[in-house]
Amino acid sequence: MVHNESKLTSASKGLFVSLMAFTGILIAVVFDVIWWNQGAGLASIHPRLPAMAGGLLVFIAACIFLGTLLLVLTTLFGKDILGTRLLRGAAIKFLLPFIEFIGRLMGISRDAIRQSFIAMNNSLVLSQKVRLKPDRILILLPHCLQLSDCDIKVTGDINKCLRCGRCPISGLADLAEKYRIDISVATGGTLARKVIMEKRPKLVVAVACEGDLTTGIKDCYPLPVLGVLNERPYGPCFNTTVDLLKIDEALQMVLKQEP
Repeated sequence: MVHNESKLTSASKGLFVSLMAFTGILIAVVFDVIWWNQGAGLASIHPRLPAMAGGLLVFIAACIFLGTLLLVLTTLFGKDILGTRLLRGAAIKFLLPFIEFIGRLMGISRDAIRQSFIAMNNSLVLSQKVRLKPDRILILLPHCLQLSDCDIKVTGDINKCLRCGRCPISGLADLAEKYRIDISVATGGTLARKVIMEKRPKLVVAVACEGDLTTGIKDCYPLPVLGVLNERPYGPCFNTTVDLLKIDEALQMVLKQEP
């Protein structure tokens, strides 16, 4: 049965899958051209070398196409199919830079590609049906969610928040308290990595912009990260906000149900 669409995966995953397929085809064509042009030279070394090189390139292309198919099936059925966890790593570490480059050549904005990538990553993480105790999950927030004119800085200790309700920090702190989950506010990638190293969670629910989320997902792999995009009514890194319902949904989907 096809799973219900989650707010965490509602962005167009099809864009990333399509670009991944196109990138795979392009890589296969480039390999074929190289093989074709170098065939004579390889044959001069050993008569069987062109066939061996061609077979290797066909194998690589087949792996790319199989990976794309698995991404599509995982998205449709919401289940971890044949090692999707490893596929997520390949997409994150190796294919994403090529896909971003191809997308830019096609006139597709980097943010659109990253939004699609984040949605796909969330689908792959959720497909693993991970269920964890609250103390194994971390909510990680950017400092720009707090109002810039607030005198109380919650970086490092969100419990300093007075819960005035003027910014999302109050609601997020209440949500973490409700589920008894650790929550931290970081001023950048370096501090975020430090927090993760110290707290050693099994899963992170992270809020950030497209660029920071994409970088964070890559840096944290193989640690699973559910990414939730912030909203930027006043521009980047200034008085941003986030849909609390998306955070709540993410937590409900990964929390182990108590008996």
